[in-house]
Amino acid sequence: MIVFPAIDLKDGKVVRLAEGDMDRATIYGDDPAAQAMLFAEAGAEHLHVVDLDGSFAGTARNREAVEKIVAAFPGYVQLGGGIRTREDVEGWFEAGVARIVMGSAALKDPDFVKDMAREFEGGIVVAVDAKDGMVATEGWAEVSDVPVVDLARRFEDAGVAALLFTDIGRDGMLKGCNIDATLDLARQVNIPVIASGGVKGLDDIHVLSIHADEGIEGVITGRALYDGRLDLAAALAMAARA
Repeated sequence: MIVFPAIDLKDGKVVRLAEGDMDRATIYGDDPAAQAMLFAEAGAEHLHVVDLDGSFAGTARNREAVEKIVAAFPGYVQLGGGIRTREDVEGWFEAGVARIVMGSAALKDPDFVKDMAREFEGGIVVAVDAKDGMVATEGWAEVSDVPVVDLARRFEDAGVAALLFTDIGRDGMLKGCNIDATLDLARQVNIPVIASGGVKGLDDIHVLSIHADEGIEGVITGRALYDGRLDLAAALAMAARA
């Protein structure tokens, strides 16, 4: 199982939001590339990066910061936030991003996302962000009437690398990952699932790793790392044993 330390970008700074609320951002640093290197030094081989400003704007807003992260981090960078056109997708792959996360586009233009998944095999991750079981888009500012499982099933035959499932109500709140909902999704689709939202410590990593063979590819963690509640090296070791 993969542990993805997260770097969320707002105005070029490393931040974490509470429940996806841009007005509730905590700043953790002003050098994203240096943060990426710290994660690499702890043993991370994968990194999850989000252009928060881009998520709301619908186009990249932290390109310079992302490019510096990609240049500094020796492993694989997974990027989301405002990626909604072919030019966006091609540009980020050319810049060295390993996988691209698409959320709003997956709901509003699923055929486009399927085309990208087929063209860039293993490179597209679909974000299924949930609020009360329904898909949220536009940086979580809008909640649709589409159930999470229904959206996920639309991509089962498209070659999508993984589904990124986030319980918005837990994201950045250190309430613990919504393991039941994550497992429920993983058991209902044939696409690997990445858990996200609310990870608070090693217990979450341990429980998810137990279920790695049920379709859990990995877990994203942010605030728990920045607040010192989770030791990345220990989390990586535990996940590797899975």
